[in-house]
Amino acid sequence: MSSDQVNSQRRYFLIGATGAVGAVGVVGAAIPFLGSWAPSAKARAAGAPIEVDISKLMPGEMLGPIPAWRGKPVFVVHRTTEMLDVLASETDKLADPESNDLEQQPEYATNNWRSRKPQYGVYLGLCTHLGCSPKLHIEVQPEPFDAQWKGGFFCPCHGSKFDLAGRVYSGVPAPNNLEVPPYSFISDTVINIGLDEEIG
Repeated sequence: MSSDQVNSQRRYFLIGATGAVGAVGVVGAAIPFLGSWAPSAKARAAGAPIEVDISKLMPGEMLGPIPAWRGKPVFVVHRTTEMLDVLASETDKLADPESNDLEQQPEYATNNWRSRKPQYGVYLGLCTHLGCSPKLHIEVQPEPFDAQWKGGFFCPCHGSKFDLAGRVYSGVPAPNNLEVPPYSFISDTVINIGLDEEIG
């Protein structure tokens, strides 16, 4: 083999090796650059929908442990027929019984139950007064703080009361009904909280 052939092969090898090293360098530089466009794990978690299994949630119960969406507690309540009857009839003391404020719930929640399905209520567990977490009084019965009340959510911080659909009573500090987050049913036993469309 002549020296010209050896030099030619060496040249081709060096060109190929240099190109390969350059390509690796370009890919290595591009990965962090492209990665910077993607939201961080914290940002994804803050706004990402969550799936909630309600298969073991019995009538007359609230789901526990309480799930969180966007850092806020979500109350999921399985209401009984008796509770639904009260929601349809006990509306004269409510500030917004028709749930007309669409900033507080999606349009599909503008009904007596404020939900997609009457038996399941899904609400953000934060009082609309100062953001305290109301306590659920699930029984349809009078309570010591209000002999006329028929169950619902009571905020111990400043005394705001909501019915079992999260509708606020008149004359309390809270100005609005409990917020209904966007949600949909993936199946009869799984709710997707954060996704506002029907699936499947």
